[in-house]
Amino acid sequence: MLKMMSPQPGGAASALPEQNILAEIFNAAVAAVDPCNAVLNSVHVENDRLVVGRKSYDLGAFERLVVVGAGKATARMALAVESLLGNRIAAGLIVVKEGHTVPLSIVEQVEASHPVPNEAGQVGTQRILQLMRNADDKTLVICLLSGGASALLVAPEEDVTLRDKQETTRLLLNAGASINELNAVRKHLSAIKGGRLAEAAYPAQLLTLILSDVIGDPLDVIASGPTAADSSTFADAWSVIAKFGLQKTLPSHVADHLRRGIARKELETVKANDACLGKTDNVIIAGIRQALSAAQAKARRLGLESITISDALQGEARDAAHSLAQTALSELALMKPGKQRCLLCGGETTVTVRGNGRGGRNQELALAFALEIDGVSGVSLLSAGTDGGDGPTDAAGAFADGNIVALARSHGIDPLRYLDRNDSYDFFRQLDAASGMQYHFKTGPTGTNVMDIQFLLLHKLE
Repeated sequence: MLKMMSPQPGGAASALPEQNILAEIFNAAVAAVDPCNAVLNSVHVENDRLVVGRKSYDLGAFERLVVVGAGKATARMALAVESLLGNRIAAGLIVVKEGHTVPLSIVEQVEASHPVPNEAGQVGTQRILQLMRNADDKTLVICLLSGGASALLVAPEEDVTLRDKQETTRLLLNAGASINELNAVRKHLSAIKGGRLAEAAYPAQLLTLILSDVIGDPLDVIASGPTAADSSTFADAWSVIAKFGLQKTLPSHVADHLRRGIARKELETVKANDACLGKTDNVIIAGIRQALSAAQAKARRLGLESITISDALQGEARDAAHSLAQTALSELALMKPGKQRCLLCGGETTVTVRGNGRGGRNQELALAFALEIDGVSGVSLLSAGTDGGDGPTDAAGAFADGNIVALARSHGIDPLRYLDRNDSYDFFRQLDAASGMQYHFKTGPTGTNVMDIQFLLLHKLE
C-alpha cells in the first residue's frame, strides 16, 4: 500500500469541504501510479523467464543479475524487483532523493540532493558506472528510472566539476528552462546521461523500467536518457544557453566543453545506430495518463462529472494559471445551477525566477490562479506535485479559490507582492497561520513521481 501523510499540516488548520474532495482525488491519482504496483503490473517471472510485455529474458542464461537506477520513485520500484527476483540479484545500487528511501533487503540506496546535484549523487553514480563496467555478456542489468534521476545521476565529464554542474543547473532552473532544455545541456556535460549508461553496460543485456515524468514520454528526455539514444546535440545544448542569455554567466569549464563539442573535439552522446543499444530495452511502466485516469474514476465515484482537459500542461506557471482560470470560468458559465464538475489536468510548468522568495511551480500556479479568480464563487483548485514536493519546500502544492485574495488582504498579506518576488511558499504559510485555514497542501514524499496535477472543482450556485 502507498504510505501517504495527511494533507493537513499537523491538523492545526481547517480544511474546506472542497479541499477534502480535491485531496481525495489527488490520493487516488497518486495511488494509481505507485511505483511498486507499476512494476508488479508490468513484470512477472514465469518458468524461469522474466516477462515484460511481449519481451522475455531467460534468467538461466545469465550468470549475474544487477539492479541499478536513480530517481525519486526508484526505491519502491526496487522493492518490487526484490520481491520478484529475490536472491537472484547479485548486486544492486540506486540513487534516491534525500528522504525517499524504503526498507530494502538487497539493493543498496544512496541518498542525494535534488534538483541541484551534490557530492553524494556523484559518488553513487560513479559506483553505478563501475558496476556497469564490470558487467559482461552473461550479465542481466535491470535499470530503474524515474523523475529526479537527471539530478541524482551525476557524473561530470573530466573537464567539468560538480560545482560547474551545480551552477549550470541553478542558472537554467532560475531562467525557467523546460525539462527538455535543461536535460539537453545536462546530457552534454555527463559521462552517464544521453545513453552513456547503456554504453558502459555493453555487452550486458540491459532492461530499463521507467516511470515517466515528462510530457509525451520521450525516452531521451526522461532522466536525461541514460539508456536511450539521444536526439540532441552539442549545438542544441548551446542554443539553450543562448536562448536564456547565459553565455557570460555560464561556468567557463562548461562553456569551453560545449564549444569543443560543437567543434567535434568531444564525443557526442549515444545515437540511434550505436551497437550498445542493440542489447538495450526501455519500457515505460506508468505515467501521467494513469494518474489522471484514476483521478477521473475517483471523481465520478464521488458523484462528480469529470473531464480531463490536458495531460500536457506546460509553459510559465502564471500563464498556465491564467489559461486554467479562463477554462474554469467558461465551464462554470455553461453549467446549470446546483451542478458540480471536476476538471483534471496534468503536466509540468516552469517558473522564471525574478525574486528571492521561496516556492515551487505548483504553489506559484495556485497563487496566480487565486488572483485570476478573485471574488468568484464556486471555483476551487489544487495544484500539486505527484512526488509530494514542490520546488525546494516541504509542500506538495497549494489550494486556491475565489476567497483567498480578500482573506489574505484582510490579514495584511498582499498576494501580488508575494507573487512578484516568487515567494508563494511564504504566502501560503502566512495565510494559513493568520486565518486558521489550510491552503498549503503537504503530503510528505509519496514515493512516486509523474509530473504535476491540477484539479479544479466547479460548483454552479443556485
